[in-house]
Amino acid sequence: MKVISLVPSITEALFDLGLTENEVVGRTKFCIHPKEKIKNIPIIGGTKNLNIEKIKSLQPDLILANKEENIKEQVEALMEDFKVIITNVETIEDNYYLLKSLGNIFHQEEKAKAYNLKIYEVLNLAKINSKIKAAYLIWKNPYMTIGSDTFIHRILTEIGFENTFKDKTRYPEITIEDLADTDLIMLSSEPFPFKEKHIAELKEYYPDKKIMIVDGEAFSWYGTHIAKCENYFRELISEINSSF
Repeated sequence: MKVISLVPSITEALFDLGLTENEVVGRTKFCIHPKEKIKNIPIIGGTKNLNIEKIKSLQPDLILANKEENIKEQVEALMEDFKVIITNVETIEDNYYLLKSLGNIFHQEEKAKAYNLKIYEVLNLAKINSKIKAAYLIWKNPYMTIGSDTFIHRILTEIGFENTFKDKTRYPEITIEDLADTDLIMLSSEPFPFKEKHIAELKEYYPDKKIMIVDGEAFSWYGTHIAKCENYFRELISEINSSF
């Protein structure tokens, strides 16, 4: 079966489940894992600006898309010619069924089950000592954060954080002043590439707050990725527990 993935985390999951470069025939420019296996796979544009003609030329048997990451009109255009599965992952349970479904489609049920068990194990071990109010920023100019109907929110709450902006939905714009009522400010490494200089900028407003860069992939990449984040979460939780 020839598959095109329009979703970075799903591309990673396909290879983790045992698919090969002969089966995954197209990917977006943001599909960067696993590095060695994706480098020779044709790029069919970005997640939100697909090259429809390039996709057609590859004649896939199946296209894997995502409700949030891809543009509805582009996906619908592909559905006229190809079988497209549209995924929607907002919860840990959604992710469980995503992997289970992929395992069934590609006859890799045992690998999918193993990854699901590992993900639950990683999240069960990643627990902070006390409830900490955290703001998770994904963008700058304007600052943007995450609401309660996002996968990132679920990972945060699973670990024990209280999302400062849990009363909002999707990815709302906020101001620096909106961060006053939070214990911890997390600056994600993606989609905006927050750096140390951005911590310094926020420290001018909130010198006493804990502000840190966090691995955006660990919090936002559904599929198999969390199963590989055990050490990252252990170190992150250790640092946070020692700070509060």
